[in-house]
Amino acid sequence: LSLGEAKNLPTYPGPNKMRDCYCTVNLDQEEVFRTKIVEKSLCPFYGEDFYCEIPRTFRHLSFYIFDRDVFRRDSIIGKVAIQKEDLQKYHNRDTWFQLQHVDADSEVQGKVHLELRLSEVITDTGVVCHKLAARVLECQGLPIVNGQCDPYATVTLAGPSRQTKVKKKTNNPHFDEVFYFEVTRPSSYNKKSHFDIEDVDEVDKMEIRVDLWNASNLKFGDEFLGELRLPLKFLRQSSSYEAWYFLQPRDNGNKSLKPDDLGSLRLNVVYTEDHVFSSDYYSPLRDLLLKSADVEPVSASAAHILGEVCREKQEAAIPLVRLFLHYGRIVPFISAIANAEVKRTQDPNTIFRGNSLTSKCIDETMKLAGMHYLQVTLKPIIDEICQVHKTCEIDPVKLKDGENLENNRENLRQYVDRIFTVITKSGVSCPTVMCDIFFSLRESAAKRFQGDLDVRYTAVSSFIFLRFFAPAILSPNLFQLTPHHPDPQTSRTLTLISKTIQTLGSLSKSKSANFKESYMASFYDYFNEQKYADAVKNFLDLISSSGRKDHKSIEQPILLKEGFMIKRAQGRKRFGMKNFKKRWFRLTNHEFTYQKSKGDHPLCSIPIENILAVERLEEESFKMKNMFQVIQPERRVLYIQANNCVEAKDWIDILTKVSQCNKKRLTVYHPSAYLNGHWLCCKATADNTPGCTPCTGGLPANIQLDIDGDRETERIYSLFNLYMPKLEKMQEACGSKSVYDGPEEEEYSTFIIDDPKETYKTLKLIIEGVGTLEQEHAQYKRDKFKKTKYGSQEHPIGDKSFQTYIRQQSEISAHSI
Repeated sequence: LSLGEAKNLPTYPGPNKMRDCYCTVNLDQEEVFRTKIVEKSLCPFYGEDFYCEIPRTFRHLSFYIFDRDVFRRDSIIGKVAIQKEDLQKYHNRDTWFQLQHVDADSEVQGKVHLELRLSEVITDTGVVCHKLAARVLECQGLPIVNGQCDPYATVTLAGPSRQTKVKKKTNNPHFDEVFYFEVTRPSSYNKKSHFDIEDVDEVDKMEIRVDLWNASNLKFGDEFLGELRLPLKFLRQSSSYEAWYFLQPRDNGNKSLKPDDLGSLRLNVVYTEDHVFSSDYYSPLRDLLLKSADVEPVSASAAHILGEVCREKQEAAIPLVRLFLHYGRIVPFISAIANAEVKRTQDPNTIFRGNSLTSKCIDETMKLAGMHYLQVTLKPIIDEICQVHKTCEIDPVKLKDGENLENNRENLRQYVDRIFTVITKSGVSCPTVMCDIFFSLRESAAKRFQGDLDVRYTAVSSFIFLRFFAPAILSPNLFQLTPHHPDPQTSRTLTLISKTIQTLGSLSKSKSANFKESYMASFYDYFNEQKYADAVKNFLDLISSSGRKDHKSIEQPILLKEGFMIKRAQGRKRFGMKNFKKRWFRLTNHEFTYQKSKGDHPLCSIPIENILAVERLEEESFKMKNMFQVIQPERRVLYIQANNCVEAKDWIDILTKVSQCNKKRLTVYHPSAYLNGHWLCCKATADNTPGCTPCTGGLPANIQLDIDGDRETERIYSLFNLYMPKLEKMQEACGSKSVYDGPEEEEYSTFIIDDPKETYKTLKLIIEGVGTLEQEHAQYKRDKFKKTKYGSQEHPIGDKSFQTYIRQQSEISAHSI
């Protein structure tokens, strides 16, 4: 998601009219991300990106704009809610959305399971009346209001309503309560069928209503959670009916505001959904891709062909890099495509400067493999720059009143010096996979341009400085160095530092000429000493030397993730409550710790080798959502609650990843807690009873945090499928080249084809593999279509995406008939 800006927000009723606004991203009503606060503005600019894997089903992706209030609860200005089935409409397009009004009647999520039975009863006097039995079985996914949900349901049929019991602390309540209503229409009993015409008319006019409420202790009364209205006429065909329904908002919400009264929000949403089969389905395509490094020439390989047919090289690079990293083939693959690109390069000064498949793949590898390296190297000083706010503006035109140009230059010089030093001293921490790639780039470049002694450095510096360190300094939020986009003053400081570091690392002959701005050229004179060039060369030599193993980084703890969560006391003290407390958690490649606040001394430290399993915890244990457990030796368990479902998934994934190689990892665990003398899941009474459920671990134990090889192959299949016309055109181009071997036809000149015969062979295999997978997907959809029932738990009545799907499938089957 890219959260751009909001405009024309309603003015604050106070004298200054401005607001301090922030925006949240929600799955239905669960907040998963929050932007920084933009102060004193009615057109706040956020410029923030957020990426996440969505760990559960949802109906709406919602964005709320809040006005911060120091004394009271922050007030909601408005929201944008995009239905899941509409996300594809806005895919990867900047779109302005009107903010909608928010009230309790429009904030609805969750579903209810209902059973209705209409029966005829003959009274003692021989009169027939109709009785309705309404059974409220359960609800799922109700919203949590102010941190809690104590739901109950009311059922109404023309008259006073009946009410279920309140279920405390759950948003998935099981009621299983039945209510009886008399639908009276006395008539002489004359036939065994259903109702006579008059009866039917009467029943048809009636509707049963189920309302869900949150029992609140506040003076404002109970909160409405959603409703369901069902006319009884559909019981005409069958006297009993049972189904799941999506809860609906009430119609009587406050509709007086015009939609444009609240302003608008600019968003760009990129939403992808992968339907991934089991591994064996992908073997032919995956094997073809993984062979790419060994194909001669590499331009005839499946991976290179993907780069040729995709509209953007980035599209191809992301899944390819993740796939090759997963199978440990990234270095030979990048070496092969880089070598081919170097051979095509005529001028050593333009080496790796284009947006080729090679440069995009190396960028992506550095992002995945080098994230921890950036954290260790840059994060401490970036944090300081963001917090201290020293003025570093050196453009005389942009100086504010009272600022001193010399002081600013000195501030900036110190920052550049410190960042330059930490980068050039960090060679031993550079990840092995990056060093191996840099070694092959250096060798290729030196062999191709033997007369140019600097090319072995520029080939590597064009990546490590220009495409790794400089962008991370410029936009630290995109590299997870800061949670939010920096404020304008800090952003300007980082821009100036990034420009200088980029030039220092580029090793070009006349540095000052690189700058269009004269103030930058004169500032750069500080760094025109030989010691800076020597430091860069020594650093580049170290990170691109052959056989260099990453021995030091093992000793150095690397911060992987940190943040506040709530944990349950582990009962280390003999006496004392096992209560829940908010703590600052920190995970490095050595240990998992928690402390009272960020920067405090750890209250507890768990060495990574003592993490035997990390698993979700069933909600029933403590009536709390998004909980997981970290299991340690002697069955000691730390129970933790994350802030939302996305955070919980992130923590579980990364903790599982770092503890994957532990020799004593468990194979079974208890999905619920040990409370009141027994395990809630299997009812065993001994607290050291072995687990009752197999562990879900099994992630690969290498650098890739959560790469799924099958999913990446599925993504590559989707891309090949999308660009099938281009694959066919490329086949034609191979044919025409093989036959005529003459001048290239204009329409084929966009493809790199070094060996038409080999390329044709690979294309044939790709098209066959994609065709087979396409048939499998179509068959799966047909089977699913046959088995799926509307009104089931997976597809409740009111599920618009399912109705669309039904329509599409009906069209497809009608077409095939």
